[in-house]
Amino acid sequence: MYDIIIIGGGAAGMSAAVYAMRGGMKTLLLEKISCGGQAANTYEVDNYPGFYNAPTGPELMEAFEKHAEKFGIEIKSEAVREIINADGAVKTVKTRRNSYETKTVIVATGASPKKLGAEGEVELAGAGVSYCATCDGAFFKGQDTVVIGGGNTAFEDALYLAGFCEHVFIMNRSKRFRASKTLVDRAKAEPNITIYTDMVAEKFEGNGKLERIIAKNTETGERGYINAAGVIIAIGITPDNAVAKGCGVELCERGFIKTDMYLSTNISGIFAAGDCRVSPLRQIVTAAADGAVAATGAINYILKGN
Repeated sequence: MYDIIIIGGGAAGMSAAVYAMRGGMKTLLLEKISCGGQAANTYEVDNYPGFYNAPTGPELMEAFEKHAEKFGIEIKSEAVREIINADGAVKTVKTRRNSYETKTVIVATGASPKKLGAEGEVELAGAGVSYCATCDGAFFKGQDTVVIGGGNTAFEDALYLAGFCEHVFIMNRSKRFRASKTLVDRAKAEPNITIYTDMVAEKFEGNGKLERIIAKNTETGERGYINAAGVIIAIGITPDNAVAKGCGVELCERGFIKTDMYLSTNISGIFAAGDCRVSPLRQIVTAAADGAVAATGAINYILKGN
């Protein structure tokens, strides 16, 4: 029997593990692939307080994991399928291979990149169409590349790619960017980055691999194309909340988990942290804070004998 089971090994899950272990709780962390979450795909982190030397995402997440391991956290590589008896005093977390009993659960399952839905996107996925610049950017070295999106991730990806690609085009559907002014200014200052606004991708074309993107101007309706070897689609995220939804956890209209200020869900003893929950900001620093709050909430729940 565990006191706390954490589902997800990203920044929120690892932070929760540190706080749970420091609180003397018998804790298990279940991660379906490898620890690190979306943060592990970030090439440079320059907004996490204290890390002024801008570590890479993998470096920072390795530090998170080592910190949790310092306190003896038990980590297993298993995908969670469902939570049984979710509203009971003892909950059962089932994976493909095992079942684990626990008093509380912290859902820190994160989120996945949104798909654009353009023609040819599915067919050319992995053959020029990508959702992770740090994962696939090296394939486009010395070639023209497009980044679709107007948020921080899109501009971070473009700046990363500009370091080794021939030219990088940023394509945004409006004149307004969600990215920070600092990132936008840096991109504008790069000689091999061109920013296109009021433009959407309609179709990805290529014979077995991406060769061009058919785009449309949202104001004039005029169509054109950009020749490119690769495209990074960075238009947002979709929460990975199948397990939470399956056991009756309440979600918002966009599918993110609803929580109170203690990060407790509508089901007693189940908490949520990180990108999977309703939040005005999704960054590594907020995920880490969520993990701390959720673990503290779980500890208090246990100590009060709820």
